[in-house]
Amino acid sequence: MASMHLITLSLLLLLVVFPSTEANDYAPTEKKTEVVVEAMVYCQSCDQYGTWSLTGAKPIAGAKVSVTCKNYKGQVSYYKVFETNRHGYLFAQLEGFKVQNCLLDHPLQSCFAKLVWSPVESCSVLSNVNYALDGAPLRYENKRVHGSRYEAVIYAAGPLAFRPNDCSHTTQF
Repeated sequence: MASMHLITLSLLLLLVVFPSTEANDYAPTEKKTEVVVEAMVYCQSCDQYGTWSLTGAKPIAGAKVSVTCKNYKGQVSYYKVFETNRHGYLFAQLEGFKVQNCLLDHPLQSCFAKLVWSPVESCSVLSNVNYALDGAPLRYENKRVHGSRYEAVIYAAGPLAFRPNDCSHTTQF
């Protein structure tokens, strides 16, 4: 009986000391964290010309918005142009964005969004709503998307707006 316990104990010890490769295949993998920037892009109403108000504004599908990030040395470390969906919503997943200095390269300090292009010919003038001409700063609104091996931290910019080319009469699109 003692020899049976000794054999069982020896087998358990071998499993602990020399685990099988199959057991390692089920080891948890590192969770990937992505940075995402979201925004809405609108055509500002002529009634609100010269203000930051978006009362009466209409979303622009297919608008192009750039996201630029600079490192702590002021050099561009990330740049990409994204397109809004059919509702004017931008969901810009910053694939490949790297943080070198966790305080200075943090997306809140180092990244901004700018309007690039509007597909609506009658509403294609850049406006400075939410500082979009110089780069709309990002804000953290405690939004995250979780998956089993994925987490996205979502930052918001804007809303951003183009303005009509001609407000001397009512412009519709």
